Amino acid sequence: MKGTLKLIFVVLAATLLSCEEKPKSLPFIGHYDVVDGDTIYPQIPDFSFIDQDSNIITNKTFENGIYVADFFFTHCPTICPKVSANMLRLQEAFSQYPNFRLLAHTVDVKNDTIPRLKEYAEKIQANTKVFHFVTGREDDIYEIADDYYSIARKDPTVPGGFDHSGRIILIDQNRHVRSFCDGTDNEDVNRFIEDIRFLLDQSK
Repeated sequence: MKGTLKLIFVVLAATLLSCEEKPKSLPFIGHYDVVDGDTIYPQIPDFSFIDQDSNIITNKTFENGIYVADFFFTHCPTICPKVSANMLRLQEAFSQYPNFRLLAHTVDVKNDTIPRLKEYAEKIQANTKVFHFVTGREDDIYEIADDYYSIARKDPTVPGGFDHSGRIILIDQNRHVRSFCDGTDNEDVNRFIEDIRFLLDQSK
């Protein structure tokens, strides 16, 4: 239920985003609280995963910078190749920025071992100084997908055995989700690229 409500909210936010060609500011995605007059926006919680080079990846990896996240698995027979191709577009567009990173979480922790993630990164020619492919405890990855307003869960009824979103998510230097796009839709990714440029300019 929690995940469903979050996704409904995200769809509504996406509709609002699409109404503006060049927003003066990016919204903070998610329900917020007001405490003692201060607006408290939701944040990505603390996490610890391990990447294709056996590096421990935590929130501190992205400290003082922005990053883009998605959820995938290496033998995905459906949307992942399209999403990965668009993640590589982002790598090409922004890898020269020292405060920009990419983070891809596998939803298949059993099969996507560290060596397999490394092989996959090499296969698609990812720049692993910028692009981290991570694994970890299954529950941790599935739970944090909710915080990214995405989907990650086992489902034997779908191709590949995992239900996962093709969404690509933009997170600012304060762990707030600021934008997202459909990673299978090139036009939506074009719009998302402009959101990234805007946020990079704002975070200088």
